[in-house]
Amino acid sequence: MKRLLICALLGAVASGSALADAGLDLAKSKNCMACHSVQNKVVGPAYKDVAAKYAGQKDAEDKLVLKVMKGGSGTWGAIPMPANPQVSEAEAHTLVKWVLSQK
Repeated sequence: MKRLLICALLGAVASGSALADAGLDLAKSKNCMACHSVQNKVVGPAYKDVAAKYAGQKDAEDKLVLKVMKGGSGTWGAIPMPANPQVSEAEAHTLVKWVLSQK
């Protein structure tokens, strides 16, 4: 029983770590970090601020995936976020899950 619990805990830690690595790597490769950072506003909001704003909203992931792919304006100020046609829907979900996990 102890062995099973330890394996489950290690798996949970590894999967969280894998999401963090995949999300950050994807954000870098898709040039998201040109306008965003995790901790501080650059051109767009800090990812920790996005996570805080959408915390607890059931539709947050789907709403933000659309913003990543199609762009948006008005939510964080006057500067619009451009559409990102180079980001697939699956990649957008990975990015958004990672963004929403930021503290």
